[in-house]
Amino acid sequence: MFAEHLVRLRWDQLNPVERRKFANLAVDLMSEIANPSEEWALKSQTAALVAEIVRKEGPNLWQELLPSIITLSNMGPIQAELVAMVLRWLPEDITVHNEDLEGDRRRILLRGLSQSLPEILPLLYTLLERHYGAAIMEASRQQMEIAKQHGAAVVAAVNAVNAYAEWAPLPDLAKYGIIYGKRPVDASSEFDSAMRSVFEVLMNVTKDFFMKSSSGGSSESEFEFAEYICESLVSLGSTNLQCIATDSTVLSFYLQQMLGFFQHSKLALHYQSLLFWLSLMRDLMSKSKTALTDGLNTSTGQADNEKRKMLALVTDEVCCAILDTSFQRMLMKEKVHPGTAPAVGTLELWSDDFDSKVDFSQYRSRLLELIRFIAFHKPLVAAAKVSERITEVIKSFMLVLLPTKDLAMIESMHLALENVVSAIFDGSNEYGKNSAEIQLSLHQIFEGLLQQLISLKWTEPTLVEVLGHYLDALGPFLRYYPDAVGAVINKLFELLTSLPFMVKDPSTSSARRARLQICTSFIRIAKTASESLLPHMKKSAFCGNCEESANVGSLVSSWGTLPRYFLDPRTAEN
Repeated sequence: MFAEHLVRLRWDQLNPVERRKFANLAVDLMSEIANPSEEWALKSQTAALVAEIVRKEGPNLWQELLPSIITLSNMGPIQAELVAMVLRWLPEDITVHNEDLEGDRRRILLRGLSQSLPEILPLLYTLLERHYGAAIMEASRQQMEIAKQHGAAVVAAVNAVNAYAEWAPLPDLAKYGIIYGKRPVDASSEFDSAMRSVFEVLMNVTKDFFMKSSSGGSSESEFEFAEYICESLVSLGSTNLQCIATDSTVLSFYLQQMLGFFQHSKLALHYQSLLFWLSLMRDLMSKSKTALTDGLNTSTGQADNEKRKMLALVTDEVCCAILDTSFQRMLMKEKVHPGTAPAVGTLELWSDDFDSKVDFSQYRSRLLELIRFIAFHKPLVAAAKVSERITEVIKSFMLVLLPTKDLAMIESMHLALENVVSAIFDGSNEYGKNSAEIQLSLHQIFEGLLQQLISLKWTEPTLVEVLGHYLDALGPFLRYYPDAVGAVINKLFELLTSLPFMVKDPSTSSARRARLQICTSFIRIAKTASESLLPHMKKSAFCGNCEESANVGSLVSSWGTLPRYFLDPRTAEN
């Protein structure tokens, strides 16, 4: 074919304008031969010609031709088949060794195609989905000739996908639906077996890495390689966990390895694993709620059983490990005082230097969301761990005697407490579904923690502010145990009276901020405790400044007056 000879052997003799014209002519030729009577060999040669031109010219030409290629693919099954053939031949110089192609050109081609994956892979997925469905529909109508055309487009798209699967990053194949799109409906298919093999290969590599890492013999390049392995395992687990779900041994081993990544001292490995655990728990907990409401739906029964089996593997030990690591990692490296370093250990904490698309607040939000899911799944475990951690942090703070400006660790734990308590007690009837034994244990744990917080004799404004956070975090707990409201209210007023109200500069006053926090804590607890608050208000020292006890009721029902009162108690006299 003359055109092939020109492109392969004399392309460099053409000037840029002639090359662009020739490329456009080649694309137009694809449109002309897109008819049922044309020989497959000619269609294949034409597609290979267009791909060869793109490989010669590089990524810039591909970006120019892409809109025309996409438009052509939408015109019908034959055009779609031709486009899929072009996509199949594009990475030929990457997948097949070519001694005539110098290394620089190969690297440029690889970089260009890698940058084009966000356009190429979704296009292939669309072609697979559209023409597979069309082939089935036309076959059911006995339109066999049209069904064959759609079938040919599917075959061409599958061949193209196979070409990219040889070198494209696995996360990209998963992200754009290619792995899911190629999975047969039959759950016991060869696909599941092949994917199980991929899991096992990656897990064996991970096992070797953990063994070497535990002995301290891993280099930076090995850690970097482990990041790629972890990223691949996360992608596999997020999209194809069903391939190993029936094998409890393999699944348990996989979860243990993902837990190992989550606990790892290297932040990059931990962060990748966090995304997996968050996705897994979000899916499992939503499925468990659906199973409760759709318990009689037999069509979802098998899937629900698989989810329950998987959830059973997220044991108390796994949850404890996730919580321990999450509590430790809710700190930024820049905010950790040297005196608290032993409590952090060898963990590489989040730093402003960490290369990520998210900032620390987003990262911590994900940690807190995971903590909520764990608390919903294992309330007793979460309650015990958060209480234990807070007790440990407070004792450490009291022993080290840190300056009040270095409260990062103790401040971070009130967020964990708030999320655990809200997951267990707030917003639903799930708490009432726990057994009486579990409810009693939860009561004892949080009552013990509350007594410990109330016993603290903190008068420094910064510490008062922190303590106010802890007390209002327990608000949902007080809804179920109103007997504890009185002690909390009395403690809030004790903290309030310990703060000076005469300040030189209100805009920078830590005392003023502490008053605002006590005000916020009071309002949140009052809204939670509702009517049970009123008797304790009447008994408090606060009422001594009121002209009549009726003022208390109006205060409780009129939240707008509380901030003004707390910021300046002298207003009660007016």
